[in-house]
Amino acid sequence: MRFFAIGFGQAGGKILDLFMENEKLRGSNTLKALAVNTARTDLMGLKHIPPKNRILIGQTIVKGHGVGTDNKLGAKIAQEEIETVLNAIDEMGTHEIDAFLIIAGLGGGTGSGGSPVLAKYLSEMYSEPVYAVGVLPAPEEGKLYSLNAARSMITLLKYVDNLILVDNGAWKFEGMSLRESYAKINEEIVRRLAILARAGEPVEEGLVGEMVVDSSEVINTLRGGGISSIGYATLPIQEKKKGGGLFGFLKKKEEQVVTAEEDRSTRISSLVRKAALGRLTIPCNIGSAERALVLVAGPPEYLDRKGLEKAKLWLEEQIAGVEVRAGDYPTRRTKHIAALVVLANVTDIPRVKQLQKLAAEAKEEVEIAEKERIEKTISLFEEEDLEPLF
Repeated sequence: MRFFAIGFGQAGGKILDLFMENEKLRGSNTLKALAVNTARTDLMGLKHIPPKNRILIGQTIVKGHGVGTDNKLGAKIAQEEIETVLNAIDEMGTHEIDAFLIIAGLGGGTGSGGSPVLAKYLSEMYSEPVYAVGVLPAPEEGKLYSLNAARSMITLLKYVDNLILVDNGAWKFEGMSLRESYAKINEEIVRRLAILARAGEPVEEGLVGEMVVDSSEVINTLRGGGISSIGYATLPIQEKKKGGGLFGFLKKKEEQVVTAEEDRSTRISSLVRKAALGRLTIPCNIGSAERALVLVAGPPEYLDRKGLEKAKLWLEEQIAGVEVRAGDYPTRRTKHIAALVVLANVTDIPRVKQLQKLAAEAKEEVEIAEKERIEKTISLFEEEDLEPLF
């Protein structure tokens, strides 16, 4: 899956920079990366996105200092400078890509306001699908962040082919500071995106997948313009211990012949279940998913077609729809087996309902506070016989 990824704002840029590092380590050059921000220091802090692919917008308004939490200002700046962003995308080239991927934190200002603007123009100008990875703020970050996220999310859903949500509130790590926790969340996001990016891409020389999932199947899974959640699970590979003596060798060989196929199948199906029922990017009712996609990666001797088919049948029974696609990606560059489960177009998401409630409360409180401020300001001069200058 060849993505043209745009990291919008601070969170989006950090995640994309990490994604770029991951792809470099894998020896892949299929990811196109562009970072857009109103804050100069955020762009300067990136390490793996080339400087020429970093765009600073809004200099005439915010002088490179960012927009804070004002996502309306972020949207205004993105609208005024959209041609700059689109020209950069055209210069980098789009003829080989399968989809656009916008990555942004939805609670702040630049990414929250700018990503829906970019999604609108990309959806109008290109035939490739436009996806977004939107990071929701944790409830304790404050109601203003929830209000920003709700507005951004509603607008994004009008223009993207799918919105993959990540809930900061559901990803808490014991004993970690907020900064450390966010860095850990970013790593988890990139692990999932990296597996998704393997779909349909050439495997290592001499390796052939038994069930191939190509980019068109990812696109078909994510169609419809809804919200999706991604599950992920890994299993470390244990080195086989050598048996002692001839009889030990024969016994171990006999056991492997008898149990290897069954164990491998069970291992894969169990890992997929763990991914689907474990920690999702945003907690949701798996039974509300319209479609699902399974992708398992790891050394070929640990992958199994029967295990994938078992997992696929199980997942078909769990989701609301019947479309489940499954495939594998054999690779010797890892000591883990990884399972990715994409739950597409889920509709039962408690966190989204909670976010809307917090956003409504924040909107009401802002309106009341503004009204009180105006009334108190006017009352300061009610008893004074003064005239304005003009």
